[in-house]
Amino acid sequence: MLNLKKIIEFIITLESILISTMLPIYISLPSKENIINFFDVPINWQVPIIIFLTIIFSAEIVYKAFNVYIFIGLFILPVFYNGGSLGYILTPNFGYLLGIYPLIKIVNKLNKEDIISIKQFFSISILALVLMHLIGILFFSIQLILFNKIELITYNIGKYTLSKIIFEILLLFPISILLLNIKKMKFS
Repeated sequence: MLNLKKIIEFIITLESILISTMLPIYISLPSKENIINFFDVPINWQVPIIIFLTIIFSAEIVYKAFNVYIFIGLFILPVFYNGGSLGYILTPNFGYLLGIYPLIKIVNKLNKEDIISIKQFFSISILALVLMHLIGILFFSIQLILFNKIELITYNIGKYTLSKIIFEILLLFPISILLLNIKKMKFS
């Protein structure tokens, strides 16, 4: 029998993942060449929203919605951050998408708690973010070694991890404020 609540949770989760991917956050930082020139850090709301949805619903619902999102991005529409299709598997970004699976699993540990402390939320979320980025680094490092482009590994670490992880950690603050109002959280 169909569980209407689970269907609604799934639809909300899938819509949130799709919408959050399309909402970029432009953070302009001054470049070294010229103070007037700025470059944008390529980041969106996807990872913080997945953390939020995993705590609100469950890992099971978020996994199902994320699997549909991956399917849509690879085979139907270019919904990923920089496009889509099967060719997206060869981009460094795809490793970070794969890293979201363990991120969901780790963050889901917060669902087992009756009351979530802020310290617990940040420590588990940061651990999940670090693991997601390590999987992304491993994925593109293997690609670069196979394509004999080892010299690009440090560049990609800077572009895809170091430039993003700080802002993803900062985005945990608004998520924690939302969770204070929705789930039982305490400051400790």
